[in-house]
Amino acid sequence: MNLTIKAVIFDWAWTLVDLGDEDDRRAFSGMFEFLRQKGVILPEHDDCYRVYRAIFYQLIGESKQTHREACFDSVLKFLLLNYSIDISGKTTMEEILRNYYQNIYSTRTVFPDVMPALHRLQSSGLPLAIISNTTNPPFMKDYERELLGLDPFFEFSIYSSGVPYRKPHPSIFKLAASRLQLDAQEILYVGDDPVNDIAGAQKAGMQAVWINREDEKLPDGIQPEFEISSLDELLKISGIKV
Repeated sequence: MNLTIKAVIFDWAWTLVDLGDEDDRRAFSGMFEFLRQKGVILPEHDDCYRVYRAIFYQLIGESKQTHREACFDSVLKFLLLNYSIDISGKTTMEEILRNYYQNIYSTRTVFPDVMPALHRLQSSGLPLAIISNTTNPPFMKDYERELLGLDPFFEFSIYSSGVPYRKPHPSIFKLAASRLQLDAQEILYVGDDPVNDIAGAQKAGMQAVWINREDEKLPDGIQPEFEISSLDELLKISGIKV
């Protein structure tokens, strides 16, 4: 396929952002302490954490089959109901989620090749966007994008936690094409996951770039239009005018 590229869409985690060493137990404990300081009566921490893990990670496993996202905020609501935790007049769901995710995001960094590449792509006039599979609520992903200094580059972000299906389901890619008002084949999608990003984008009609930072092997049957090890190489792809 040799077409002029009219927009570039990026995956988020491990494509633009290094997630670092995430520790959901630390974030969960921080959330518990936040609630305790607000005067909320809480159950025993370890039991609550065990129930959270059992439910949340089962949902994550199921999401890979159904393509319906596992949302952390839904599990949090379940925990509040299950343990009769009353937060009324003391805090809000949004405050609790902010506390939890600010801890999660604290270890994340932007890969060093990202900013220079985005600056050049943006200066060329190409619209840039994000499609991200995430269990995080959309408003917190928007916060993370701003926190990491990436907000100015993107016209919009589409998160699986805010739409019916996650990648590789074609609907999330087609939604992005519709928002860009472009044919799918005019869009270049860049991601690190061969199945969710490469096969998913291609099934929706987009051209796909596999960013292979760790020199891994592709699964059988998946073949991206392009393979790169750094976003610097994205600027040399045929069809991109910078």
